[in-house]
Amino acid sequence: MMKHISPICLVLFLFTAVTAMADDKAEGDKKPAEQVSFGEGHLEMTKPDGWKSVKPRVGIIDVEMEVPAAKGDSTDGRVTLMGAGGSIEANIDRWKGQFVKMTKDAEVTEETIAEQKVHIVELVGDFKDQRGPFAPAEVKEGYTMLAAIITTEKLGNYFLKFYGPSKTIDENKEKFTTMVKSLKVK
Repeated sequence: MMKHISPICLVLFLFTAVTAMADDKAEGDKKPAEQVSFGEGHLEMTKPDGWKSVKPRVGIIDVEMEVPAAKGDSTDGRVTLMGAGGSIEANIDRWKGQFVKMTKDAEVTEETIAEQKVHIVELVGDFKDQRGPFAPAEVKEGYTMLAAIITTEKLGNYFLKFYGPSKTIDENKEKFTTMVKSLKVK
C-alpha cells in the first residue's frame, strides 16, 4: 500500500536533491591550488587565484607573476621570486633606494613560517620602475612594495617582491600574506 506524499514534502525533497547535486558539481569544478616551486624544488608556496604566471623579464628571477590592476589603476602589479645573497638590511636598503620619495616609513616585521625566518617589508612612495638591469628607470607615483625575505639555513635567502600601484597592492595584500604563510619546506 502506497502512502500519499504531500506536495510540500515533494518540493522540499526535490530542492534538497538539486542543491546537493549543484554543490557536488561545484566541488568537482574547483581546480586544486597551483603551487609555486623554488629553491630547486625544496620550497613551495600556493599561488593566489587570479595571479598569472609569466616568463621572467630577467634571467635571475626564478618566478614572475602579474596581478591584475585594481579599478582605476593603469598598471598591473608585478610579483618576482628569486634567490640571492646579501644581508637582510642591505636588501631592504636597496629596495628603499628604488623609491625616489618614501611617503611612509618602511615597515619591517619578522615571523617564523614553516620553521624559517621570514622578514616582511612594506615600502610606500614614488617608485623608480626599471624593467631590467640596463633599462632606464621610470618614476611611478603612489606605489607600494610588499616583500618577504625567506632565510633558510641550507638553501640561502629567497626574496618575494610584490609591487605596483598602491590601490592594486592594497586590494591584494591579504592574498600576498596568505601566499607567504603557505610556505612549505620539502
